[in-house]
Amino acid sequence: MAFTLQLNEKAPDFSLPATDGKTYSLSDFDDSSVLVIFFTCNHCPYVIGSDEATRSTADKFASRGVKFVGINSNSKNTYPDDDYPHMVERMKKHKFPWIYLYDESQEVARNYGALRTPHFFVFDHQRKLIYTGRGNDFPRDTSRMTVNDLENALEDHLSGNPVRTPVTNPIGCNVKWEGKDAHWMPPEACDLV
Repeated sequence: MAFTLQLNEKAPDFSLPATDGKTYSLSDFDDSSVLVIFFTCNHCPYVIGSDEATRSTADKFASRGVKFVGINSNSKNTYPDDDYPHMVERMKKHKFPWIYLYDESQEVARNYGALRTPHFFVFDHQRKLIYTGRGNDFPRDTSRMTVNDLENALEDHLSGNPVRTPVTNPIGCNVKWEGKDAHWMPPEACDLV
């Protein structure tokens, strides 16, 4: 089996705490026609650089039954800024239009095969994978963006067409696994780890 979830595979279930104090599982999003699950964090410059592009996409497609769920799986021991209290603080400050979940055990990241932050997984109504990879081609500086793969995938699917590019390479920082990369690096170097 490949490390990363493959097209047409079902979304693995989860039960994770969110920054709103509730615990969510996959079935809590049954009412959405499309579910975007993306692995993210608090500190990565690729996440921070593309947050507003992701917000724009989430807002644009909300009325068409698309829901967004962000999951932070980074080790707080490797990168303290990625702990739960910082997640809560970040959501209070930015009021992002998604549920932000904490995968402290990193089990969900392993089940999905999350490679980087951000890494997007788009599931259809049956929760089969229809797109995986990057949000756009310049997540660190979206002013240079020339293609928004996430929006293209959502538009294609909701228009009843095959997703034109169903797999791309995620661009960002490596997921900070427990016990690995356990040395501090400046954020601008995190894509090299």
